[in-house]
Amino acid sequence: MNCTIIGLGEAGAIYASALLRAGHRVTGYEPVVTTAPAGVDLAPSAADACADADMVLVLTGAGAARPVAAECLPALRPGACYADLTSSSPGTMEELGQGAGDVLFADVAILGPVIAQREATPLMASGPGAAAFADLVRGIGAPVEVVPGPPGAAMAHKLLRSVFMKGLASVVVEAVTAGRAAGLEDFVRAQITAMLAGDGQAVIDRFLTGTQKHAARRSFEMRSTSGYLAELGVPSEMTDASATAMERMAAARAQSVAS
Repeated sequence: MNCTIIGLGEAGAIYASALLRAGHRVTGYEPVVTTAPAGVDLAPSAADACADADMVLVLTGAGAARPVAAECLPALRPGACYADLTSSSPGTMEELGQGAGDVLFADVAILGPVIAQREATPLMASGPGAAAFADLVRGIGAPVEVVPGPPGAAMAHKLLRSVFMKGLASVVVEAVTAGRAAGLEDFVRAQITAMLAGDGQAVIDRFLTGTQKHAARRSFEMRSTSGYLAELGVPSEMTDASATAMERMAAARAQSVAS
């Protein structure tokens, strides 16, 4: 298959090399990087890179998604597949998909660090081109889940996942940093480990009910925690955000009871 990679940074180079090893022809375009993995044909423009492509993988930054699509989509033949792997919003993915015409557009969400997991990084795809994209990259060892819905559906899944994954990571960093500053890192790590090792669904249900019910009391505790972190010289963005969220929940609960 004739494959094109737009964006030959670290992630783009990883996918380009994997496609080459699988026997595909790979053409690439990258306005900043002037080198490419051995075997990749460098094109002078994004449109030229797409001229004979059966499959285009866009691995640029999200800010370039619209201009790249504007240049590449008109250069593709009907029935070719255009897979956007940028971290663009669901609305942007939907917009680009609607403007793809006879090109099969796929919204692809990357669900892990490509630098660490390389082509084995889990992916999620939606849109008319999702099945064709999945067939291609499964051949290089990439696990792909195709989800129903138009372009934007895969990215919606990813961003909702990020609320938890990135939020959890930030909370863990803040908690362990505070524990280290207080000389209690082992204790904090043990508390986190015990929570993550429990019954996941039961923990979720307890958080959903308990946080709402006890939001007023817990918001005061989190404000006290924030003050303690300040004494330790530790940033408290996540603690402050938790206190603010609980204050909002407490106010909403009080208003509900009053009405």
